[in-house]
Amino acid sequence: MPDMKLFAGNATPELAQRIADRLYISLGDATVDRFSDGEVAVQINENVRGSDVFIIQSTCAPTNDNLMELVVMIDAMRRASAGRITAVIPYFGYARQDRRVRSARVPITAKVVADFLSNVGVDRVLTIDLHAEQIQGFFDVPVDNIFGTPVLLEDMANRGLEDPVVVSPDLGGVVRARATAKALGDIDIAIVDKRRPRANVSEVMNLIGDVEGRDCVIVDDMIDTGGTLCKAAEALKERGAKRVFAYATHAVFSGSAAKNIKNSVLDQVIITDSITLSKEMAATGKVSQLTLSSMLAEAIRRISNEESISAMFSN
Repeated sequence: MPDMKLFAGNATPELAQRIADRLYISLGDATVDRFSDGEVAVQINENVRGSDVFIIQSTCAPTNDNLMELVVMIDAMRRASAGRITAVIPYFGYARQDRRVRSARVPITAKVVADFLSNVGVDRVLTIDLHAEQIQGFFDVPVDNIFGTPVLLEDMANRGLEDPVVVSPDLGGVVRARATAKALGDIDIAIVDKRRPRANVSEVMNLIGDVEGRDCVIVDDMIDTGGTLCKAAEALKERGAKRVFAYATHAVFSGSAAKNIKNSVLDQVIITDSITLSKEMAATGKVSQLTLSSMLAEAIRRISNEESISAMFSN
């Protein structure tokens, strides 16, 4: 069996170290820096010839810098004769650009990134909760898209929720909400139906479901500015919700996210460490972070040992 080695870029060093600790190995020695003109400079400082190499790097903000770090590291490993290279991308950036709507003159950037990684020489990709599952088909190499839901479900189960109801923040998230509700004992769901009656008229939040006097759990794959999430929370509280919690795998938190969440009626926002939490977001006092390290470590171990990934979620 090839020697397994773990390396990390600069996107999520804390998560990478947690994964290494779970696997009882040290992170590989690599220098990932910048030249004076800003170009990515990578040096692999140990022998990787024939090794089973895993590179941990989310392509979160600064998205282009982190993507280039990953690509250049893959190329460096390939030229150093690594036996197999797996890109571990906890958060896959550009995933929201996955189609052309009504033949608009726009790129399918998720496909561009998939081609970029495939062509540079990656052998396999491991990621969590792709924004659109069909992105797996954009790659010319195997992709394991695992679910972050078990980590979130464990926290939900231990939070002492009273008469809970799972809430989808929009119509597109109903499947996720139903799956979460089933996992929590087939509890009720509610749906926030966001509509704009006509141009230049404020959005109307219609609520489908009963939330009065109940704890509400909003579930989504990611939180960006948090604007829609905060409006959904307001709608729930206006309809008598007791407490409102928001759960998401990926904490993008861009733009005015810190201000929006701090000033919102949300009781708590629970996310994972697929993206490093900024000090500004931590200072809101409303954000709790769970770790994906155990799940990712197990997936990496299984890939290295040629074991089933799907068996992790068979129950």
